[in-house]
Amino acid sequence: MFFHPMDFLILIAFGLSIWAQFKVKGNFNKWVEVPTRTGLTGAEVARRILDSKGLHHVPVEVVPGTLSDHYDPLSRVVRLSESVYYGASIASISVAAHEVGHAIQHQQSYGALVLRHRMFPLVNLTSGVAPFLLLGGFLFHSLSLIGIGIIFFSAAVAFQVITLPVEFNASSRAKKLMLAEGIMYNEEENGVKKVLNAAALTYVAAALISVLELIKYVMIFFQGQEEE
Repeated sequence: MFFHPMDFLILIAFGLSIWAQFKVKGNFNKWVEVPTRTGLTGAEVARRILDSKGLHHVPVEVVPGTLSDHYDPLSRVVRLSESVYYGASIASISVAAHEVGHAIQHQQSYGALVLRHRMFPLVNLTSGVAPFLLLGGFLFHSLSLIGIGIIFFSAAVAFQVITLPVEFNASSRAKKLMLAEGIMYNEEENGVKKVLNAAALTYVAAALISVLELIKYVMIFFQGQEEE
């Protein structure tokens, strides 16, 4: 009951996810060694773009860790890892500008981001409960539990799918803003694209795994109904 042909595709997607994570680290480690022509650090780039968009009230803070960079929509703060905050490399300005892209999305009420924020409390609950419902359904051969588990798990899958346009849009904004502000020169654009595209791939892989898992559970559910 626990093995399903879809497991093979899920394993492939999981392998893609592992590869994507290595690619992110590899690209970051490569381009963090390449200095920018402007000499601006990630923190300076973030501050310049935020100010150009009237987001003077959004602070830029440094946080510990590697690739721990993020935008906090609740506190409205751009948080950058030390290597990005202090670094004046292609990788540093790419990541910094990407996170600022999320702050601008928030300012402009970008549809996918707004929906993602509204879904978060629900998904935070359902994603924690869904595995137990599905496991209980399989152990006790209860289609009802499996069905409820699928509904709960669907919310988490939808959240990850909605994350994709949010991340791609933030990267697109980052590249355009860096060019517009004179932060990135044309010859540096290739490095910026490689850093941002590698990061986007991790979100694609995560969403793919979730979608395939959902399809698997739905197929099991309907197969169980036919056997009754």
